Amino acid sequence: MAKPRVFVTRLIPEAGLAKIRAACDAEIWTEPLPPSADIVRQKLADCDGLLSLLTERIDGPLLDVAPKLKVVSNYAVGYNNIDIPAATERGICVGNTPGVLTDATADLAFALLMAASRRIVESHTWTLAGHWKTWEPLGHIGQDLVGRTIGIAGLGRIGTAMAKRCHGGWGMKVIYHDMHHNEQAERELGAVRVDFDTLLRESDFISVHADLNDTTRGMFNAAAFAKMKPTCVFVNTARGPHVVEADLVEALKSGKIFAAGLDVTDPEPPRIDNPLLHLPNCVVVPHIASATVSSRNAMAEIAADNLIAGVTGQPLRAWVNPKVADQRRK
Repeated sequence: MAKPRVFVTRLIPEAGLAKIRAACDAEIWTEPLPPSADIVRQKLADCDGLLSLLTERIDGPLLDVAPKLKVVSNYAVGYNNIDIPAATERGICVGNTPGVLTDATADLAFALLMAASRRIVESHTWTLAGHWKTWEPLGHIGQDLVGRTIGIAGLGRIGTAMAKRCHGGWGMKVIYHDMHHNEQAERELGAVRVDFDTLLRESDFISVHADLNDTTRGMFNAAAFAKMKPTCVFVNTARGPHVVEADLVEALKSGKIFAAGLDVTDPEPPRIDNPLLHLPNCVVVPHIASATVSSRNAMAEIAADNLIAGVTGQPLRAWVNPKVADQRRK
């Protein structure tokens, strides 16, 4: 019996690829840059399954050229690159990789907070440039962390993990803005749910962990930055479009806020002439929140399991649209 045919849009860890190769007739894109939309369209014409990344836009017109496609397995927690209603309407299962990168992402969010607050990258660059001549009483002074207020935008799994690090390790007060109460965080961390304006006004540090949707897109704009403390440090490890980047640049240049640490930009990657890359008070890293051995391996295994389950008619391990079960493609 012929194996189901699948297309994998990038090299992922062998923990997942080995499973896929064993169960499927797999074509794996091995180039360093993602395949173009035209190439993805060509590859899907005769495929039963697709393993995609956030770099691929999976919408209705693309799905219409893939009459055999049964599953889209996204190698990511987020899936805003996929038109879920369009996939569901066509009987196509969609999977993602939740839960396995919570600690890795929270660790990086705190690392960015620390790096931006204490001007670590700026100081490192200063040292490499040969400017370190003596100890300077007024040199590279950053922000204190102990006992300050951390504001979390989106107190889900990752936001809660970030709050635990700030509260447990540095004794920070936790406030958060979310559509829903997080009763466990309120009970265990003393977290206080506040409106968005209060979060902006009272936070010494703001860390973004919200989902990207119509209500959160562009939520950090000029009006938001104007309400922050001039000592505030802004961290985003969620999605680039949460931020109006031109407004962030102006806030950093003008001193409306102290510094920023970013794992995500809009677009990704940013152009080399993007001002954010050249501001001394902005730390930018290339979307590495999940980049630990255990996290990336676990993501690969879940993505592989979702792909294989989708092409063999089994329930997905992490199913974004389970309501498609009764109408999924055979």
